[in-house]
Amino acid sequence: MASAVDIASQPEDPTLERSFRGHRDAVTSVCFNPNMKQLVSGSLDNYVMVWNFKPQLRAYRFAGHKAGVYSVAFSPTHPLIASGSKDRTVRLWQPTVGTVRCVSFSSDGQSLITCADDKSVKVWSLPTQRFAFTLTGHQNWVRSCQFSPDGRLAVSGGDDRCVKVWDLSSKKAIRSYEDHTGIVNTVAFHPDGTCVASAGSDSTIKIWDTRTNQLLQHYKAHTGAVTNVSFHPSGNFLISSSLDTTLKIWDLREGQLFYTLHGHEGATMGSSFSPAGDYFASAGADEQVMVWRSNFDRVLEDMVVPRVNGQKGGLDGGSRMPSTPLHPLPSNVPHNQARPRAESAAPKRLSAPSPGRRVVPVAKPGAGGAAPPPAQGYEYEVPPPLNLSDLPASLSSTLQHIVGQLDVLTQTMALLDERLTMNEDRVRRIDERLNPDDNQPYHVEAAPWLAPPWAADGDEVQQADQGSPM
Repeated sequence: MASAVDIASQPEDPTLERSFRGHRDAVTSVCFNPNMKQLVSGSLDNYVMVWNFKPQLRAYRFAGHKAGVYSVAFSPTHPLIASGSKDRTVRLWQPTVGTVRCVSFSSDGQSLITCADDKSVKVWSLPTQRFAFTLTGHQNWVRSCQFSPDGRLAVSGGDDRCVKVWDLSSKKAIRSYEDHTGIVNTVAFHPDGTCVASAGSDSTIKIWDTRTNQLLQHYKAHTGAVTNVSFHPSGNFLISSSLDTTLKIWDLREGQLFYTLHGHEGATMGSSFSPAGDYFASAGADEQVMVWRSNFDRVLEDMVVPRVNGQKGGLDGGSRMPSTPLHPLPSNVPHNQARPRAESAAPKRLSAPSPGRRVVPVAKPGAGGAAPPPAQGYEYEVPPPLNLSDLPASLSSTLQHIVGQLDVLTQTMALLDERLTMNEDRVRRIDERLNPDDNQPYHVEAAPWLAPPWAADGDEVQQADQGSPM
């Protein structure tokens, strides 16, 4: 009988650890990555496949050979794979790069930023046509990335539910937002470079101030995952697309839904404004690309200044005013409703003018409409011009914000009047077609469908016209 020592010294039988399936024909060659994290294989199905030993990481399939692959090998010093094929070619592959999810140029056109399923964000130099550097920090696939307008920062988001803001000079993440409860599908920088927007599978849109780390606005935007967000060049509007088949326009100044557009017969996968903002395009799972005219942009026509030094720009030869800064909404006001309007204070009656204050006398009306005696009257205080530099910084900022909101209210009322006029003309033309011989005076009654988009108690309002293509 064998001794206990002899039994203990006998080798154990080999055991199966993992089994990978994915090739569609005979597998001809396999090789380990020296880091022991991956395995490469070649097959007569013309593909090279890289398998990850971590169960949560998916396999990569490399297509390019036109005939069966007979041999594969990992480089011992570089992240490269070599493959030889019956098609008489030898190919070199980078095994760490998965699906590239997003590409975006810098505003000066000198750099390109990309993100992929290898959990990295890469920056490329276009003048040299070479890779520049990698930004690492995400824990899963990265789905969206973009440069800031000045090219100093970048933003990215991905499957780790995290939005990161990168300093490109130090190549480090300086901000990290983890408020999303699902995959982050899309990120975008505000045109002034101070805010970033993100959206994803949790159907929400969030906007952060990158200077203060404050969440400025939050929208429960869609009933399905949000696939893309894009800022209007003015910075005052945001467009979002979703798997729920809709496009939505958001008024960021008022913090509410502006339009809901129905045009695609399936999920809307992407959207983008034209450089001038007068058009926007949408892409859908219904295999259609649609171009829309941004008629809502007329509210910005009042924000045009004359030419400067003969330079032409903006609408009608003018150049656009800077975009309205975004401010956080009051905590007691839902983000899909407009802010409450401030009531104007009644003038105060003064018994005697105070020292250093200018007082304008207002005469009391006389009996029967006659002119009153000069000695009698009410007095109203007219304060001297306000110098904001003499006020605390917080109060000065608040007053400037109030003035800005009053300007927005004025523009909104002007747009409301214009829309009502357009609807009246449309109803009049319809009535003339239906009753060509009717010469009776025309009268328009207020109907619910004549209401503008913002008049609907904070609910989603469908646009009557879905836009006309160029």
